[in-house]
Amino acid sequence: MNQAQLLKQRVLGLNASDFDQLALDIFHFQVQNNEVYRKYLHHLSIDPLQVKEVSEIPFLPIEFFKTQTILSGEVTPKVIFESSGTTGQNTSRHLVADPDFYLKVSEQIFEKFYGKLSDFHVLALLPSYLERNNSSLVYMVQHFIERSNSAFSGFFLNDFESLIDRLKKASEQGGNSGILLIGVTFALLDLAESEFDLSFLENNKHLIVMETGGMKGRRKELLREEVHEILTKAFSVSHIHSEYGMTELLSQGYSFGEGIFQLSDSMRIILRDVNDPLTRLEKTGKTGGINVIDLANIDSCSFIETRDLGVFKPDGRQFSILGRFDNSDIRGCNLMVN
Repeated sequence: MNQAQLLKQRVLGLNASDFDQLALDIFHFQVQNNEVYRKYLHHLSIDPLQVKEVSEIPFLPIEFFKTQTILSGEVTPKVIFESSGTTGQNTSRHLVADPDFYLKVSEQIFEKFYGKLSDFHVLALLPSYLERNNSSLVYMVQHFIERSNSAFSGFFLNDFESLIDRLKKASEQGGNSGILLIGVTFALLDLAESEFDLSFLENNKHLIVMETGGMKGRRKELLREEVHEILTKAFSVSHIHSEYGMTELLSQGYSFGEGIFQLSDSMRIILRDVNDPLTRLEKTGKTGGINVIDLANIDSCSFIETRDLGVFKPDGRQFSILGRFDNSDIRGCNLMVN
């Protein structure tokens, strides 16, 4: 078993107290095996041998995924995930050497927050993602659908009628099975404002509506509060859940409502000063740029400086997404402008 495989085993069996040591071990592995990351550190005049604490680890700007081959070691990509983008934009490309590991991590994260996938019907309304064949979200949700082992689970491109029929049948089945309706924001809004009668959902206590963020140029951008007000009313739920993930990551965070996200064990958010990317923000309540440590990104880069803006809640762990840096190009990340 090689070093990368050993690190992956440690990620899957991670205890919170082991995060820092594993992050440092992955950092030193990637410095040795990731040419782009190593050259970036050299450009910053940083000696990797002097990095002794997680707080000292530099973050690779996410834009490198648009122009460089980000791989750690001599591995062969089996899947290439690509971000959405408008015409003329460069898109991010995440070369994934071990897609089975991605699915294991994603399943483990979801089940920690929500319970076994086999206890769910998974209905996916992801038209903008399904219209291309290299979406990491579709890849993950396809796995969720398969693991649910439900005849009602499936993808629904623009077929609201079939989706409503499946929702009704899953609801009528009763029992304690959960129903996960996961959709891109504009499509959920289209369904909510359609002519279809959704009143049969009023007494369904097992329904989870989860938006993946973004209008994808299909509708006018709305505040998160406006979107969630429309969706909670239409689907008769008290809260709208959200997923935080992106093409360049293999781990996810989830929100159970109000746009407040919780992270998986394999992720950590570090906020940086908006005017100085090398300065960390220590105080809660102050807006900063989001740096992500994703320990699952062993074969690429686990330390990424994103273009997202966020703020920590008072507990210092939960956080909210506030938007993007001004003048940064629009990426297909799961992000609701607040």
